Amino acid sequence: MITRYTLPEMGALWSEENKFQKWLEVELAVCDVHAEMGAIPREAAAALRERARIDIARIHEIEKTTDHDVIAFTTSIAEQVGDAARFLHYGLTSSDVVDTANALLLRDACDILCAKIDRLMEVFKRRAFEFKRTPQIGRTHGIHAEPTSFGLTFALWYDEMRRNRARLEKARATVAVGKISGAVGAFAHLDPEVEERVCARLGLKPAPASTQIIQRDRYAEYLTTLAIIASSLEKFALQVRHWQRTEVREAEERFKRGQKGSSAMPHKRNPILSERICGLARVVRANAIAGLENVALWHERDISHSAAERVILPDSSIALDYMLDRSAHLFDNLVVYPERMLENLQLTRGLIFSGQLLLALTRKGVSRETAYEWVQRNAMKVWDEGGDFRSRVLQDADITSRLTREEIEAIFSLDTYLRNVDRIFARVFDR
Repeated sequence: MITRYTLPEMGALWSEENKFQKWLEVELAVCDVHAEMGAIPREAAAALRERARIDIARIHEIEKTTDHDVIAFTTSIAEQVGDAARFLHYGLTSSDVVDTANALLLRDACDILCAKIDRLMEVFKRRAFEFKRTPQIGRTHGIHAEPTSFGLTFALWYDEMRRNRARLEKARATVAVGKISGAVGAFAHLDPEVEERVCARLGLKPAPASTQIIQRDRYAEYLTTLAIIASSLEKFALQVRHWQRTEVREAEERFKRGQKGSSAMPHKRNPILSERICGLARVVRANAIAGLENVALWHERDISHSAAERVILPDSSIALDYMLDRSAHLFDNLVVYPERMLENLQLTRGLIFSGQLLLALTRKGVSRETAYEWVQRNAMKVWDEGGDFRSRVLQDADITSRLTREEIEAIFSLDTYLRNVDRIFARVFDR
């Protein structure tokens, strides 16, 4: 059973300490490559790797004066290292460090999110097979349509999350790109080989071309991918909110001992987790808009994207991580009421079989238009006057002139609607 969400993994990834640690990882990788290529003394690279440490308090103190976080960072490192510090940040611009470090953070965030998607898919698969043969009324426009399998809902969602995982894997490849190309991306003070070697060390690919920054269409792809996944999770949660409505009550969130639903109404059991997931999806989508706005920057770069990214990259990653975790918990523990589904199937007193009756009449040679008219007139009487659809059909001379009583009785069977469930499951789960 999936238990309470804990933040540490994704939260720690986006912590300030880890951000600076990734900056240092990039700086040291550059120094190591410079030393290998003979641009700086090997002893200097070794000294930097041995002595350089992150001191967040000192970085903040220096930044009060510099008003520049990367300079505050390199200055704090220089204070620890001594003479070798003159080779730190050699030939680099700030975004060489920040954007390449961002690639490491985004790549690792994708890995965490992919693992969460895998767990949710496992839940969907289990529940799909659990309720494979459970009949439920399907709804279109919110109105009872035809019977379906409750398990098909989870099969559908499993397939959607598989697409979302593929999207995230693609976004991972898009953002896992570094750049060590200098102030405007032209390699004025560095050989492109430095970039290639540094990225190889870090497990990244070098950007084929860049300006002072990694181009923000890459980040936009990541953020919009997260927004699509969040929208899927909202869709799933919205369905739970429908199922839990008092008038429907086909499934509901598990209500644990000691939980309270309302400060005023002790009887309430509200779909609070589903509502929370729906609300957070709005935040992730809104952040994706900011990511799209960041694509267009002045010339080789400006800084208008930077402030937004400090919020939207960690917030969207953490929010989706939470949503995935809570969605897995929600559906793993979802309480399902098959008997209520059967009750709801009977609410329209047989109207849901009108489609089968229509087709049966056409197979007997009745034109579709005529058959539709015969079936609809009986259906409308049930809507407006009450009674049972099957009984009215059995009293309709036009219909009984074409169909025997046994044929009409067979039409009012659920078996037809579930007969191809196995084939659909094979399409989804045998891939």
